[in-house]
Amino acid sequence: MKGDRVEIVVDAGDTTRTYEVVASRAGRRVETAVRRGVVEVSEVTRSGSVVRTARFMATRVLALVEQPVPREDASEGPPAGGPDPR
Repeated sequence: MKGDRVEIVVDAGDTTRTYEVVASRAGRRVETAVRRGVVEVSEVTRSGSVVRTARFMATRVLALVEQPVPREDASEGPPAGGPDPR
């Protein structure tokens, strides 16, 4: 979903570095995968095509923070303008 983001904090020797991968357009999402000691964070289209990928050695990754866009869900709370069904 547009606006989804993943922040990756990496150990860079004497300091840390922070990288961000953001779903930049509508219909795109950010996916993470850990395979063979490598952390991959990819921006993916609706059809599944990878737009861009960031790869990091898993031993160097200190934190992986997924920040989804707040979504409004109609199933939460009472309907707008109506009484509480309880």
